[in-house]
Amino acid sequence: MSNSQQSQINKVVLAYSGGLDTSIIVKWLQQEYGCEVVTFTADIGQGEEIEPARIKAQIMGVKEIFIEDLRDTFVRDYVFPMFRANTSYEGEYLLGTSIARPLIAKRLVEIAQATGADAISHGATGKGNDQVRFELGAYALAPGIKVIAPWREWNLNSREALLAFAEQHQIPIEMKRGKASPYSMDANLLHISYEGAILEDPAVEAEADMWRWTCAPEQAPDKPLYITLTFEQGDAVAIDGEPLSPAILLEKLNKLAGAHGVGRLDLVENRYVGMKSRGCYETPGGTVLLKAHRAIESITLDQELAHLKDELMPRYALLIYRGYWWSPERLALQQLIDYSQHYVNGEVGLKLYKGQVSVVGRSSKDSLFDSTIATFEDDAGAYRQQDAEGFIKLNALRLRIAAGKGRKLI
Repeated sequence: MSNSQQSQINKVVLAYSGGLDTSIIVKWLQQEYGCEVVTFTADIGQGEEIEPARIKAQIMGVKEIFIEDLRDTFVRDYVFPMFRANTSYEGEYLLGTSIARPLIAKRLVEIAQATGADAISHGATGKGNDQVRFELGAYALAPGIKVIAPWREWNLNSREALLAFAEQHQIPIEMKRGKASPYSMDANLLHISYEGAILEDPAVEAEADMWRWTCAPEQAPDKPLYITLTFEQGDAVAIDGEPLSPAILLEKLNKLAGAHGVGRLDLVENRYVGMKSRGCYETPGGTVLLKAHRAIESITLDQELAHLKDELMPRYALLIYRGYWWSPERLALQQLIDYSQHYVNGEVGLKLYKGQVSVVGRSSKDSLFDSTIATFEDDAGAYRQQDAEGFIKLNALRLRIAAGKGRKLI
């Protein structure tokens, strides 16, 4: 940003975690832009106390501090709509980081509007996907908003430079007990991710003590755990018959599945900015949800509607991964997906065992499964097997014509 643009910034809302990087950003914004900083800290289930962020912000002179519990909002309005589509990116990644960004972007913009701020700011680096997700979301919701991305402007490009800046400006650095994690991590109620350190070599296996939410499958209990998930219009609403709020349900699933080693993923993915990146993910509850949701859809969804959803899912996943949650195409796709879920009601029985989740049963009052037709026994005339001959011949007609004309397939 030019000096003239900097002078136009009087107040900025920062997505603030309370950690070292964003604490440095608070001071850097105050120093470089001479502006007032408003901090926004969201609890989306990252598993850490967020109230200490208030004290740290106050120490640095922040007067307007927003700390919000958004766990139920996150799961109900973002995670669950995504899972209605059976969404995974590049066949495996359940988008735990991606799906949190539109919520944070939305609240940044809303707080900026409420406080009269000129800009928003975030701590995403210039190499990652998150900068794209935050900013695309912000511009879609507030086209005139200004965005300050310090990692694209400053020269504090090493850990040593950050620590020196913190010491120079008396920014409190929390010294954690025990061995500090060498990984860059991101956590919320859906997942925890790990990047950096030895993971930058895709040929090297992740260290056993890196994983935090799941036990090693080989060390999981020898006795399987059976659970039942209840679905209403595509969303899980109860575990073993106990109704639970969205956040509590996902939190409980994380614990149950994690204890049985379910939900680990080691992945090399294609970032939107063009590079390949290796990351490891733990998504225990989400892994169970995806398996169960597909199972309840298998008996309640019309065949062609189910196939249409499967065709659209990769595009839908790409939109979320690349930050287009607030785009018209994602919103239109969501309308179709949500329409498809009207009859996705019922129960799914699951077995958690040694890192695997298996479907062991499914039932629904809205089931399209008709045992009188599907049976291998006498169906009492429910299905005329002789009709299949005409069905096959009609579908083979174009193939027979081409073959009769001497067309070769290879």
